[in-house]
Order: sequence, then C-alpha cells, then structure tokens
Amino acid sequence: MIQKEQVRVIKGLLDHLDNKTNVKADGMIKNPADTYTSEDRFHKEWDNFFLNHPQIIGFSGDLPNKGSFMTADDFGVPILATRDKNGEFKCFVNVCTHRGVIVESQRRGEKEKFSCPFHGWTFNNRGSLVGYPKPDHFGEIDKSCYGLKELPCAEKHGFLFVHPNENGVINTEDLLGDQLIEEMESWNFKDLILTQEEEYVTDMNWKLAIDTFGETYHFSTLHKDTLFESFYGNVQMFDTFKRNARLSLCKRQIEDLRTTPEKDWDVRVGSLPVYFLFPNIIINVLEGGIIVVKEYPLENSPHKSVSKVSFYFTPEAIGYLEEIKNGNEENFNPYIAFGEIIRDEDYVAAAASHKGLRSGKIDHILFGQNEPALHHYHNTYREALNLEPMPLIKSK
Repeated sequence: MIQKEQVRVIKGLLDHLDNKTNVKADGMIKNPADTYTSEDRFHKEWDNFFLNHPQIIGFSGDLPNKGSFMTADDFGVPILATRDKNGEFKCFVNVCTHRGVIVESQRRGEKEKFSCPFHGWTFNNRGSLVGYPKPDHFGEIDKSCYGLKELPCAEKHGFLFVHPNENGVINTEDLLGDQLIEEMESWNFKDLILTQEEEYVTDMNWKLAIDTFGETYHFSTLHKDTLFESFYGNVQMFDTFKRNARLSLCKRQIEDLRTTPEKDWDVRVGSLPVYFLFPNIIINVLEGGIIVVKEYPLENSPHKSVSKVSFYFTPEAIGYLEEIKNGNEENFNPYIAFGEIIRDEDYVAAAASHKGLRSGKIDHILFGQNEPALHHYHNTYREALNLEPMPLIKSK
C-alpha cells in the first residue's frame, strides 16, 4: 500500500476513535435467508463463481522452484499446477487422457514427470505425454494428441490464477482494477514463502464464512477474551475496488502511531488490512506476511463448506519465528491462535447462524449501517447473478 494511502487509513481510524464514530453505510439492508439455504441459488453460484470464473489457487511461493507442483480439487475441475524447467507457471486438468484417472494425488512437491497410478502413462511438467507401457501391445498412438488438457493460467502480482474452463479468459486488470493491482504489487506477495496450511470443515454455507470477516461489531462479544484484547471493536475503514474490497481493522497498537512521524507510519502497525477478492478469497495482511483464506462449498451442497487457510511469511519473519520456537517448548505453534479464533469462535457462531436460517423461521438477516463490507459483498454477489440489489433501509 503506498504511503499516502497508509496515512489516510490510519488518520481515518484515529478520527473514528477520537470521535467515537465508525465507517457508515447510508442505511441497513435485509439479506434474504435463501441467500444461504437455496439449492437453486447454490447451483447458480457453483456455475458462475467456480466452474466459470478465474480462481486464485495460491501465490508464487506455492511453486518456489523449477519442478515444483501443486494440486487442487476445490471447484469442480481437478487441477495440476507446475513450474517447468524454464520457471514458467502451467496448469492442467489433473486427469489421465487414457482412462480418466487422477494423475497426481499428492498436494504438493517437486517432480518433472507424473505417472498415472492405473497404467503408468507418464506426462512431463509441461503436460506432454512422454510415454506409456508396452506400446507394441497397446497400439501405437500419436502422443501429441494425448497430453494433459491445458487450462488458461497466469502468474501476476504474486498470485497464481487458473480458469477452470479451457475457453476462459483471465484478465487481472478487469478482475482487480488498476488501483488494487498497484496495492497488491506494493505488498511484494511474490516474495512470500508458504509455511503452513490448514483446513476447517464446517456445516454452514460458504458465504457465512466470508461474512465473519466483514465487520468488527462482534469483537466485544464473541471475541471478548481473544481479538478484543488487541483490536478496537466497531472501528474500521472500508474501501472498494470494483467487485473487491478492503476492510481496515483498528489495532489497539494504533496509539503508538500518535507520537510517530507520519512518514514512518506503517498501516500494519495500527491496522489489519483485510482484502476481499471476489468471490471467495480473504487476505489478512500482517507485518511479516499474510494469512489467506479460500472458501469453498463441499459435497455439492449449500449447507457445508471448507476454509482452506494458508500462511505465507517473509524470510525475515520465518527466521524470527524459528528463534522464538528455539527458545520455547517443542510444541510451540505460531499458527494455533488463528485456528482457535476463526475455527472455534467465528465458525461456531456462523454454523449456528446457518442452522437458524435452515429452520425456516426467519426470512432474512439484517446488516447494519456499520457493516458496509457486507453490504458491498452481497450486493456485488447479487449483481454477478443478475439479481436486484438489496434496498437500503434508513434508520428511524
């Protein structure tokens, strides 16, 4: 984030603190319960937001070396992503062209060749079929016609994009916009190293997980013994970038910046910038790295989802964490706090919300005027599905 923008965000948060105000929408909105429970709506989402929309499957640090690979199976098309001998990022359908078997089952690693476990058909990391057993018995084929199906992909701004539709187009300028691209570039995401991965499976709609990141109104209640000790609740800044957005949470440490020259302000000291990348990515920007949450439906259902959480840090931050680990007991885990809060507090509440919505006893939930990120996300979601925006309800 450029320094001028960091200063604007910090000044805005300090102004809210001093005046006991908060970022404010022009009213409240009612979000229909079937947003989360409708089977028909779910299938439209799956088609529009997952099968036929560019997906962020990771960051450059997921493929750190030539020969690195990773797999994904979260949005209807099995993916094999590789970095070839020239350092180029490639994506393929992870399906053998012989009998349709998944070729690579490992989550990540380093390989130059991939062999199908069924009959041993072998492909290189550029997707070409390089061999198959007993061609004299099987029959001679044109190997150039039986390579893995390649998918559109792009490595830009530190992100790894893939389009699940082989005829799809990835236009990051259209997806992000110039202002957000500049901001993403400024964080140097491409230099971060993957350090940890976790998954949280919950009985709730995938959008309820995203909703939990969309406001700090709940901090003083749900997180009174955890996050509320480090953050001011119900104080935030909010900015939009096309279908995407940034919510800037207010750390209690922001008080230290009052006596620090503006030219030395680091927004990450006084704030936690949280980016919403449409439709299903959350990026939390820390002083030494990022925590990324990718949210997906499970079991072809609106009623179950998985949060795939990845931690990326700078080499300096990793060194610092190692120093702390060496000075503590063997079971030191620098990642445990995130899970204890998100999995054991936010998602427990969100799952309870989903259960309540499925009861059919309420027809909507209410987003307050202090929750503009939720207004923006859900109206953007509705616009993408050609639905009318939810009208504002003025406060009495």
